[in-house]
Amino acid sequence: MTTTTSTPSSAPSPDGQGSLRQDARTIGLIGLAHGSSHFFHMLLPPLFPFLIAEFDFSYSQLGLLVSVFFVVSGVGQMLSGFVVDRVGARPVLFYALSCFIAAGLVAGTASGYPSLILASLLAGMGNAPFHPVDFTILNKRVSPKRLGHGFSVHGISGNLGWATAPVFMAGIATASGSWRTACLSGAALAFVILTIMVLNRDALDDRQGSWSGNQAASKGGVGVVAQPEHPMAFLKLPSVWLCFSFFFFSTCSLSAIQSFASPALHNLYGTPLSMTALVVTGYMLCGAVGMVIGGFLVARVQRLEKIISLCLLAAAALLALVGLGILPGMGALVITALAGLGIGIAGPSRDMLIKRAAPPGATGRVYGTVYSGLDLGFSLAAPVFGAMLDRHMNAGIFFGSAAALALSVVSAGFVGAGVAARSAPKAATA
Repeated sequence: MTTTTSTPSSAPSPDGQGSLRQDARTIGLIGLAHGSSHFFHMLLPPLFPFLIAEFDFSYSQLGLLVSVFFVVSGVGQMLSGFVVDRVGARPVLFYALSCFIAAGLVAGTASGYPSLILASLLAGMGNAPFHPVDFTILNKRVSPKRLGHGFSVHGISGNLGWATAPVFMAGIATASGSWRTACLSGAALAFVILTIMVLNRDALDDRQGSWSGNQAASKGGVGVVAQPEHPMAFLKLPSVWLCFSFFFFSTCSLSAIQSFASPALHNLYGTPLSMTALVVTGYMLCGAVGMVIGGFLVARVQRLEKIISLCLLAAAALLALVGLGILPGMGALVITALAGLGIGIAGPSRDMLIKRAAPPGATGRVYGTVYSGLDLGFSLAAPVFGAMLDRHMNAGIFFGSAAALALSVVSAGFVGAGVAARSAPKAATA
């Protein structure tokens, strides 16, 4: 009898260079899953006009629904990083998608505000684990030479999820005459995606990734003394909190555009809502194009914070220009959408910068903590910008968004300087 010790076909090769097919399969699945999480960010915002018509809600009340989603997601994201590091990413991914199914069903049968709050809560619980799950699987299963492209696809899929949701949700609601049908269709979409993940679960098993094995080996390798570290030790690193602040400020900017740019453009420029409703889709599509470009840049540039700063400041300038109210109506829509290009180009550099700043062996915890800044930004910005819109401060949506981007550039600069300082001694020694 012959004993076979070969690894499964879906597992990366022992030399640390997975095949293109293996890497592409994992990257594609993670992209699809990540797209679903961003889609469910937008489960309810595209339906705000329908909810106002049926329940007479204010924008402040609707902004609170967004806050509930992101408060739950932010707290859950920090906690889920520890869960992912302990039990693995794959079962947590299945749980997250199941929460999205439940959120769509509850929203589709909602009878009032409390039911919509519950739907937001369930969607937030589903969204919470995605960044720790996604980046753990990518870092452990994708070859280093393709990791930048993996980050690029990850970011692109998120933008496509955001771009698809308004068309999907508002389109079905309009065509069927019922916003409830749109919510139930969202639940059905999440079920299809969960089924795809389960059928391809071998490509999502981070416990079979070569990088998990390499990390374990390095801890006990020749000349290396393994020092047990407290699970919370990474919280003492300034780079972790600088990355957190970067996500907080950049997400405050995104929240303004994503939730309120359409009515703000309508009020500021008199452009029909049927046209301004497309601005978020255009913004996200431009962001997706930018991430394709950024995926190639990230492998060619050492000081990533320079790309981030240049792109985000350019986007801030475009948004401030829109806020001045001096553009023609269609020009304002185009300029707002083009601002997404700068955000997109910076995306892969941002994710790689976090990887460089993070200590080894704490992937889930670091990404969970850092990306919870995204949730905090959404949860705080939504009611603030919603209140501004209720007070007819339409230009403030764009000026506030631009100011938040400028603050995020400051955080990215400090993170990049810290990474460069740590790399300098290694370069000198070499």
